[in-house]
Amino acid sequence: MPQDWELFLMPYKQAVDELKIKLRGMRKQFQQENTHTPIEFVTGRVKPVDSIVEKMHRRQISEDLMEQDLQDIAGLRIMCQFVEDIYQVVGLIHRRTDMEVVEERDYITNVKPSGYRSYHMVIMYPVQTVHGEKKLLAEIQIRTLSMNFWATIEHSLNYKYQGEFPDEINERLKRAAEAAFMLDQEMSAIREEIQEAQQLFSYGKGQQIGDGTIEGNQISDQDEEEQSK
Repeated sequence: MPQDWELFLMPYKQAVDELKIKLRGMRKQFQQENTHTPIEFVTGRVKPVDSIVEKMHRRQISEDLMEQDLQDIAGLRIMCQFVEDIYQVVGLIHRRTDMEVVEERDYITNVKPSGYRSYHMVIMYPVQTVHGEKKLLAEIQIRTLSMNFWATIEHSLNYKYQGEFPDEINERLKRAAEAAFMLDQEMSAIREEIQEAQQLFSYGKGQQIGDGTIEGNQISDQDEEEQSK
């Protein structure tokens, strides 16, 4: 194990900070062009040391393979309003030249047995350090707000039951996952109406930066950080 975890994790923290800036910059470009942004907000974190150690033991990952096999030491999460937005974001990430997509897992088309839905991308990202360039892996999860609500609840329950949910809880979680996805489908069905309403709202209420007015669907960076905790 690393003798100095803070030193070991420093490039990962740098990667998360840089990627948050770049992904939020994409969102702001859409906003400045007064078009629908597929990115609602972005959060990020570096995996805590105890979680890294626990995952290594659980998956029997050796120290020399840690950076290769632990793909989520640096983790980003992108929230979207609509399922269609998720795939637009996937395309945007693929077209970038400052990161390389090395793995993808579509848990929206291929839903997990638990009901979990999300789109996972593992990227190779170069960080510039005082010792030169260091390429490291980072995981980006892209999901709708309703998918994230379900996943957050399921994650909390997992701590209580350690993954061994009672049958009743398991069935309720599956039904809740389907209900959440039905909500996403209904919102997609009226997506054009929603986007038109949001554009009208933004035009009437927001984008007056000089007097401190905040656009209707804009979330501050501080709020984003609070939601990632």
